Amino acid sequence: METSVPAWTLIPFGIMLMCIAIAPLFLEKTWEKNLNKLIVSLVLGLPITAYMIYIGLGEKVAHQLMFDYVPFIILLCSLFVVTGGIHLSGDIAAKPKINTLFLGIGYILASLMGTTGAAMLLIRPIITTNSQRKYKTHTILFFIAAVANCGGLLTPLGDPPLFLLYLRGAEFTWFLNLLPEWAFVGALLLITYFLMDSYYYKKENAADIKRDNTTKSPIRISGNVNFLYLLGIVLSVAFINPGTIPGMADHDGYTASIVMKYLREIVLTLIIIASVFTTKKDIRAANNYSWSPIIEVAALFLGIFITMTPALLFLQEHAASLGLDKPWQFYYATGALSSFLDNAPTALAFHSVASGLPESIAATNAGIVDGLLNFNGNEISFVAKIPETLLKAISIGAVFFGSMTYIGNGPNFMVKAIAEENKISMPSFFGYMVKFSLIILLPIYIITQLIFF
Repeated sequence: METSVPAWTLIPFGIMLMCIAIAPLFLEKTWEKNLNKLIVSLVLGLPITAYMIYIGLGEKVAHQLMFDYVPFIILLCSLFVVTGGIHLSGDIAAKPKINTLFLGIGYILASLMGTTGAAMLLIRPIITTNSQRKYKTHTILFFIAAVANCGGLLTPLGDPPLFLLYLRGAEFTWFLNLLPEWAFVGALLLITYFLMDSYYYKKENAADIKRDNTTKSPIRISGNVNFLYLLGIVLSVAFINPGTIPGMADHDGYTASIVMKYLREIVLTLIIIASVFTTKKDIRAANNYSWSPIIEVAALFLGIFITMTPALLFLQEHAASLGLDKPWQFYYATGALSSFLDNAPTALAFHSVASGLPESIAATNAGIVDGLLNFNGNEISFVAKIPETLLKAISIGAVFFGSMTYIGNGPNFMVKAIAEENKISMPSFFGYMVKFSLIILLPIYIITQLIFF
């Protein structure tokens, strides 16, 4: 019988997540140093690692680091480096239809280049485009929701929780099944934004609008070679995996070599190196590029992945007693925690809950009767070892609800900081919720649940 982990082992994971949520608000100067983030990760991670080794579960931590953390960080680094080598410049008229087009393009790009990549590519051009307008805070808020979060639902590249679920066994193309929810929420966000921006556009000073219409420069893209590297990343994640290359995994007495097990990561590392050496320095300078954000992610997620290991085991073991067994419950539970904690570990936590449910309960409440058939008599498959409807609920809840607060997803605070650097007044942490997410985003997400779950 496998060794159980006690409930107290969840405490370091909870502390780690609370540090991420609260420290930027109350210890901003201390927390902004990446060394301090690494220290917190080690202080919380090393004792739990020692305990896991002591009770004979050290290999669980090792597996979490080697086969979840390392691929996760290398993928994020590749997207960060490649998208950081693409610069978009120009200033066009900030009419409602133009701004909506900006958000729509970003919504699509988010699934191809990641929410962080799309947000960093487009945030400065949209700020420049709206620089002559007085009312622009609402544009940044919708940008956070659409580009920095919801748009990334269709591929494992789009948002970190999806890549982690991809590593759990969901195929690359499976996430395209979320197209109806992605299109529905995207349409509601863009329509709502267009109506709101049209209202504010009519309130603008005539002199500002005239200056906006006359102060224009064409949109230019530089660093085009990085689009080729971006394609390489997409193809690597889609096709370099054990599903298409069986030699990457151990099976039937065959033991894969280290090179084969990390073939995808090796290719992604080569792409990173190629991007660094073939992109002109002035392009990255124009993007205010630095290595600090990805170092921050690496430092924080080291602690998250270590402390998360016993938490995942505990949740899986006690899943049946948590009272979660329906898709809508997983949708809201994942969404609630993703709003205030990082959505990547939240998605893994609820995947563990779903995988720990007795199969009969999971199947019945996912719409399956007699074990393998839904109410229409059609066979329902399990994806990533959990019912497909539960995986959909977890994926959508994690991605969409990451926009409910500034701390739900990594790009949120980055977009806010860049906007404030450009003298755009942004609401406070709670102001964001009261003035935007609770009154605009939450109703959209509730309607989504009522229609799709």
